[in-house]
Amino acid sequence: MIARSLFLVALALLASPALGQQAPLTVERIFTNKEFTADSFSANWMPEGGNYFVKEPVDGGEGNNIVLIDPKTNQRSTLVSAKQMVPVGAKAPIEIESFQVSPDEKKILVFNNTKRVWRRNTRGDYWVIDLATATVKKLGGDKAAESSLMFAKFSPDSKYVAYVRDRNIYAENISTGQISQVTQTETEDIINGTSDWVYEEELSLRDAFQWSEDGNAIVFWRFDTSGVGVFTMINNTDELYPRLIKFQYPKVGTTNSAVSIGIYDFINGETQFVRMPGNPRENYPARIDMIPGTNQFLLQRLNRLQNTNTVSAIDIKTGERRVVFEDKGEAWVEACDWIKWSPDGKHFTFISESDGWQHVYQVNVDNGKKELLTPGDFDVIKLLHIDQKEKRCIFIASPDDPTSRYLYSQSFGETATKRLTPADHSGWHQYSLSADGSSAIHTWSRMDVPPSIETVSLPDHNTIEIKADNQELRDSLAELTELKTEFTRLPIDDGKGGKVMLDTSIIYPPGLNPQDKATKYPVLVYVYSEPAGTTVTDRWDGSKYLWHRMMAEKGYVVMSFDTRGAKCPRGAAWRKSIYKKIGILNPADQAAAVKAALEKMPFLDADRVGIWGWSGGGSSTLNAMFQYPDLYHTGISIAPVPNQLYYDTIYQERYMQTPDLNEAGFRDGSPITHAANLKGNLLLVHGTGDDNCHYQTFELLLNKLIAENKQFKMFAYPNRSHAIREYENTTPHLRSMMTKFLLEHLPVNEKAKR
Repeated sequence: MIARSLFLVALALLASPALGQQAPLTVERIFTNKEFTADSFSANWMPEGGNYFVKEPVDGGEGNNIVLIDPKTNQRSTLVSAKQMVPVGAKAPIEIESFQVSPDEKKILVFNNTKRVWRRNTRGDYWVIDLATATVKKLGGDKAAESSLMFAKFSPDSKYVAYVRDRNIYAENISTGQISQVTQTETEDIINGTSDWVYEEELSLRDAFQWSEDGNAIVFWRFDTSGVGVFTMINNTDELYPRLIKFQYPKVGTTNSAVSIGIYDFINGETQFVRMPGNPRENYPARIDMIPGTNQFLLQRLNRLQNTNTVSAIDIKTGERRVVFEDKGEAWVEACDWIKWSPDGKHFTFISESDGWQHVYQVNVDNGKKELLTPGDFDVIKLLHIDQKEKRCIFIASPDDPTSRYLYSQSFGETATKRLTPADHSGWHQYSLSADGSSAIHTWSRMDVPPSIETVSLPDHNTIEIKADNQELRDSLAELTELKTEFTRLPIDDGKGGKVMLDTSIIYPPGLNPQDKATKYPVLVYVYSEPAGTTVTDRWDGSKYLWHRMMAEKGYVVMSFDTRGAKCPRGAAWRKSIYKKIGILNPADQAAAVKAALEKMPFLDADRVGIWGWSGGGSSTLNAMFQYPDLYHTGISIAPVPNQLYYDTIYQERYMQTPDLNEAGFRDGSPITHAANLKGNLLLVHGTGDDNCHYQTFELLLNKLIAENKQFKMFAYPNRSHAIREYENTTPHLRSMMTKFLLEHLPVNEKAKR
């Protein structure tokens, strides 16, 4: 036994790096063993005041307690214990995936046993825990199937819970269990209280009903999906015979759902619909906000081209509509998610780019008069709080560095801003503020620094308590091979005789010497470059960053560029420059950035330039490989949209208009148009169950490449969605394939191999 133990020790030593040599990153360490997973912290702020709720596991027992905490004093009180969450006849407390506290703070609504619907787990079971009687009751009645309820929420008086089941809204009396059906679906084409596919994906609307302030009405979205094109996917593997998956998906230029806003009156049991002008299939009711102290709600409605947001006040009793104001733009405008009301309900905040920057305005709900609250040449990235007493806005911004995020305050109408995030804290800062704005949960990270989470007091930003420091993860990262990361700017031509600076991130291989002109390194570009996001951000990005770091360890210079049109805080002109030019402007800027990098950094090898991206980044990769075939030598395109005409109405038309208005843009911006130009090594990857960017368009591209006699490699993941993460070992398999493809077709220097 001793000899065998010594043998095993010897094997372990042989498998380990030499003394003083760091263990390299591997796909297995990142994606299979998940050695570098960061700790997190989440809490529910009280609707008023400065306290928050958390769920905490019972020491040495089953279940979780829900605890109320005062962040300033750390005073704690158990609102409901795990013992109180044991249903009659059960032996263990119910699990808590999420929860909400009733307005009167006497009940808890728990959501569990959740199921994924498209992108998120929005269907499950709901339980009400009555704190006074210590009773636990499952909602839905005896006829409700398991995991069948969605978006349950308390009425303002805490006596009812409304929820969606089978495309209809129901209201359940908590004390009696009586269930009232609020809506009726005449056909299977009707959806009440939740949304169709495209509204969830592109307008972030899935929970589609609200209680009125007095609790006497429910306001809801109603979707008539008849006439919307039906998309069909096929599941070949989960059952003996193939199963068809059908859902309505409006592609560019085709018919949308007819969307209306209904008002159900609990007093008379009747429903009326808001009378709105225009074709309901050519407009998007996007947001609803109750107007405090009134029997009205605010409705935001975008036209089909999404260049006008009509904001109206709707009377809940009569359904009458009064236009408050319109937010218009030459390109597109956004629905506002950060509406906050003055105490008297007479004014609300609204985010607009009407002066060229994304700013906070205060709008008079009676006459629509707007007052600019945050003047200055900078973008308000996210409005977090309005301090009505001190007359100031609290928001996220980064006026001098688009790659970072900080907390600022600004007095109404004054040009001076005050940075609340300490000046010596660079990087990415996220905040969740208490209702009174006196405290916040603060999360800080950098590209190569995992997040630390703390509670802080405001406005002084003093630390109250560390919630997660991720020190073990930091220690693990410190044991890796040392390498350098950098954020910089590269100049490219702006097409008008001037220069534009592109934010750039770089991860260098270990030991790279910029002065060594004899040694050349391959370049790997990570791309997205569409108007829905950015890639050059100084924040921890988990496994995505770690894989890029792993590739840098192997000898690649990993770079990313935020080109014009990316969703950066650089002003409206920057963001809107891509209007009608997706697939035209962004690949040109990306190519110009690569050329600028090759010129500025002589250690980069112009004969070994690779690029990869996912979704819109997959499309950008294709445009790079097809439109600039002599610049890029190897590419990996994952889940792209090769033909923009096959994507959905709301996203593609927002940025490109409709095909009849921009035929050339759709043609010239679609990768499939340029597929005949392919010269380099291309790996195409797609999930056959992708409900977002369809496998259909992937196959169209394959046919085009075959017709043009272009050689390429492809891989299809059966039944995987757009995220390509379902089923056993999918993510490690994909990342291993990507790594192998790059090492084979974009080889690293021999001395850099690990």
